[in-house]
Amino acid sequence: MPGSVVVVGSINADLVVTVDRLPAAGETVIGGRFARHGGGKGANQAVAAARAGARVRFVGAVGDDDFGAAALEELEREGVDAGGVARLDGEPTGVALIAVDREGRNQIAVASGANARVDGAGVGALAAGDVCLLGFEVPDAAVVAGARAAAEAGARIVLNPAPARALPEALHGSGAVVTPNAGEAEALGGPREIAARTGGPVIVTHGADGALLLDGETETAIPAPAVDVVDTTGAGDAFNGVLAAGLAAGLELEDAARRAVEAATASVRVAGARG
Repeated sequence: MPGSVVVVGSINADLVVTVDRLPAAGETVIGGRFARHGGGKGANQAVAAARAGARVRFVGAVGDDDFGAAALEELEREGVDAGGVARLDGEPTGVALIAVDREGRNQIAVASGANARVDGAGVGALAAGDVCLLGFEVPDAAVVAGARAAAEAGARIVLNPAPARALPEALHGSGAVVTPNAGEAEALGGPREIAARTGGPVIVTHGADGALLLDGETETAIPAPAVDVVDTTGAGDAFNGVLAAGLAAGLELEDAARRAVEAATASVRVAGARG
């Protein structure tokens, strides 16, 4: 039976240029193709969870601009309840400038905009579901408020620490499932150190090599199938959204993680953060 997922995170407009190769510092590469997509790690994760069958509510913020209006319409079309998204007067919606090369590799620069204004006051009452999925593209106050509300409701917490920064002390001992990529895991002291702080499982994603699940003393490698890569943007978001949906539906953690690896692998076969 589908469960409910609350996502506390970011919403961006993704402005994407596809080029033959990524520019070096100070270099201009011409001849690219432009597209605009809905983005933001939190919004991408919410869409992935909804496509995986979960009932999804999103908590975040956009500006009072056309990008914000379009972002909300896109979420609603995907079946995501965006009633928890604030529209902030005088603030721009977050924007990501993305360059993608012919091998699917990317460079991303983000202007956070309204995402930087998401605070605990706007999160706590909205963040109860079967699973609460949290990300680091919004301030710590919002992350902590979401975790506390989830704990009070008996919900499972999934934390995607991207971009990497120190885990808030309020999450120490929370039992959260933490889902860094390899670089983020290293920045946070390694998966064993992360698990020691939270008291919960850690799943380190490794791109084309799949993921490594650390649960107590057990380490389980989860391979990814080989595919032709078009665009890796948003693969980690697909992983997290599908993982949360699987847990909300009652899957065991390893089964949910395997399903998430398959979804992330499928996502790189098409352009855009949401496929």
